[in-house]
Amino acid sequence: MGNAPTPKDVEQQCRGRSWLLGDRASDLQIQFQQVLDARHADVQPWIQAGVLPTVAIADDNPAAYLASFLAACQAGCPVVLGNPKWAIAEWQTVLDVAQPTHVWGSPPPLALPTTASPLPPGWILIPTGGTSGQLRFAIHTWATLMAAAVGFQQHFHCQSVKSCCLLPLYHVSGLMQAMRVWQSQGQLAIATLPDLMEHGPQGFDPQQFFISLVPTQLQRLLDSPSSAPWLSQFRAVLLGGAPAWPTLLDDAQRRQIPIALTYGMTETAAQVATLSPHRFLQGDRSCGPALPHSAIAIVDDQGQPLPRNQPGRVVLHSSSQCLGYLPASPDREAIAGQPLLTEDLGYLTSAGDLHLVGRRSHTLITGGENVAPEEIEAAIRSTGLVADIGVVGLPDRQWGEAVTAVYVPAAETPATDQMLAQMAIALRPHLSRFKHPKYWIPVDHLPRTAQEKLQRADLKAIAHQWMTQHATPKP
Repeated sequence: MGNAPTPKDVEQQCRGRSWLLGDRASDLQIQFQQVLDARHADVQPWIQAGVLPTVAIADDNPAAYLASFLAACQAGCPVVLGNPKWAIAEWQTVLDVAQPTHVWGSPPPLALPTTASPLPPGWILIPTGGTSGQLRFAIHTWATLMAAAVGFQQHFHCQSVKSCCLLPLYHVSGLMQAMRVWQSQGQLAIATLPDLMEHGPQGFDPQQFFISLVPTQLQRLLDSPSSAPWLSQFRAVLLGGAPAWPTLLDDAQRRQIPIALTYGMTETAAQVATLSPHRFLQGDRSCGPALPHSAIAIVDDQGQPLPRNQPGRVVLHSSSQCLGYLPASPDREAIAGQPLLTEDLGYLTSAGDLHLVGRRSHTLITGGENVAPEEIEAAIRSTGLVADIGVVGLPDRQWGEAVTAVYVPAAETPATDQMLAQMAIALRPHLSRFKHPKYWIPVDHLPRTAQEKLQRADLKAIAHQWMTQHATPKP
C-alpha cells in the first residue's frame, strides 16, 4: 500500500483521473479544478513574501471546499475547516482563537483581522464542540490525517477506497472520507440524504463503496421503503457519530444492511475501532478491534490498567492523534505521542473488541447509584413511544440527581398520562426501578449537533427551565 501521498502527489493524481462521482460528476470535476487553480494563484504572493497566513474555508460547494483544502495544505498554510452556516457567535470564536486573515468561500458576518499572530505551518484546525457545544479546534496535520487513512485501508484490506459522502466536510467524519480516497487513489461520490432517498445512488455502483452515516440518517433510510434494497448493497455502512439504539441495529440486521459499527473522535481523525459487517450481521454489537494505527486500553479512575471484560475509561494511543487544542486546554495541552484518556466508558473482550457502555461525564448519581443516560435512552427508545429522547440529571433533595427524560412524542403517542403508564410497564423488564425517569418533559425537538450528538448542556438547560414552571416527580 506504500507511503502516504503528499498534497502535491494528490493534486497530480486528481488532475489525471476521474475521482469525483455522483450526480453531475463532470461539473464537480471542473469546479474542483477551477477552484484549485484559483487558490494556487491566491497563494503565490504569500509564498513569495515568505508569509503564510491562516486561511479559513467556508464554502457550500463540496468540490470547491476540497480544492481549497488541498491548495492550503500544499502551500503549508495553517487552515481552519469552517462551517458555512456558522452564526456570528461561532465566527467570533474563530476570529478570536485562530485569527484567520483570509476566508475562502462564504465571507463571515464579521470583519477579518488585518494582522494576526501566525500559527505554525501545516496546522489543520478541525472544529469540535463535544457535548458542551463550546467551539474549539483539534490541531491536526496532513500526517495525522493520512495515518488514519492508511489504518482504515489496512483494516479493510482494500487497495482502493471508494466512498459515498453525505456528511459535512468541515467535520472529521466527512473530511476523512476524502483523505481515504486521496490516500488510496480511490473515488469519492458526493451526495445528499434527500437525493439518495428519492433517487438512490447516482453515477456509482454501491457494491464497491463505503458510506458513512449517523444513526438518525440510517433510521430515515430504513423508514423509506425504497432505500433498504440499495443500502444493503454497499460494501459497508460505517455507523458512528452518536450511540445507535438497539432496535435500529436489530432492524438493520434483519434487512441485511452491512453495518460496520465504529468508534472514534475528532482528536483521532475519526475511526480507531471498527466492527466488520460480517460480524454485525451475525449479531455482534461491539465496536470491533482497534485499527492497525491505534491501540486501546481500559483503565480505572486512578489510571491503572483493568483486566479484560471489566468496564472503565477508554484510553487511546494512535499515530493519528491530534497535537492538542486551540484554544489550549490546561488539562490536555499535549496529546500527540501520549495516551489520550477519553470520557468514554467501555471494556475490552478477551478477543480485543471494544464495547462502549456510556460516557463518564454524563454519568448520573441517583440514590447513590451510578447511572449511564445512554442505557436509559436506549431502553426508552425501544418502546416506540417516543420519536427522540435525551436523559439528564436534575438536582433533587431525595435522590441527589433525579433522572429526567426530555422527549419528542411519537406521531401516534397517546395522551401523556396514558403514555407514561404504558412506558412504566414497557421499561420494567429492562431497567431497574431507580433508573426510571422521575420527570418527563415533552418538547418539539432535542438540541443536537450537525452530527446528531445530543448537546447535553442545552438539554439540561431546557429541563431546568421546565422545572421552574412545573411539576411533581413521578414516583
